[in-house]
Amino acid sequence: MSDVEVRGVTTGYGSTPVLHNIDLTVRSGTTTAVLGDSGSGKSTLLKVIAGFLRPLSGSVSIDGQLVADERTFIAPEKRGVGYVRQDGGLFPHLTVAGNVSFGLAFPRRRHRGRVLELLELVGLGPEFADRRPDQLSGGQQQRVALARALALEPKVVLLDEPFSALDTALRASTREATASALRQAGATALLVTHDQAEAL
Repeated sequence: MSDVEVRGVTTGYGSTPVLHNIDLTVRSGTTTAVLGDSGSGKSTLLKVIAGFLRPLSGSVSIDGQLVADERTFIAPEKRGVGYVRQDGGLFPHLTVAGNVSFGLAFPRRRHRGRVLELLELVGLGPEFADRRPDQLSGGQQQRVALARALALEPKVVLLDEPFSALDTALRASTREATASALRQAGATALLVTHDQAEAL
């Protein structure tokens, strides 16, 4: 479990500023929601924390380690961060098991038991392991994306509006499954959304 500390972060894209002097603390083992309109910089904040975008000023620390400031930059894959995109981002040519185990070192990829544990954690049975993403509902795809993010036992899980493309009923059940999985994993999580009910 890890604290995330964002201090005075300013960044943008080219000459377009997006974040201005942002401070945020996410305490270990908690789920924190950042609520805002589309285009307000929520996803940009996650990209800075994940390491997909450098801050122009300010700093980001994860678990007490400085991962980004004007002079320091730790690569995304070395930050211990899991990232769940709005569209899930599953690889269409891989099975569910292949997607979940994708980031694992080769010897661990071969242990199907770990994949089945992760699928159970997100509320999916073993029968899903050999399906392809196009054989899943939107909510099932998001659960697989969460299982993949949790596979590496990240310090922090970042959720970038992961339920926004789902219909109302599916959104509620997927949200509940996600919250339960994060609690069971003891993960520190940061969710960004434009939906107030989802944030609550």
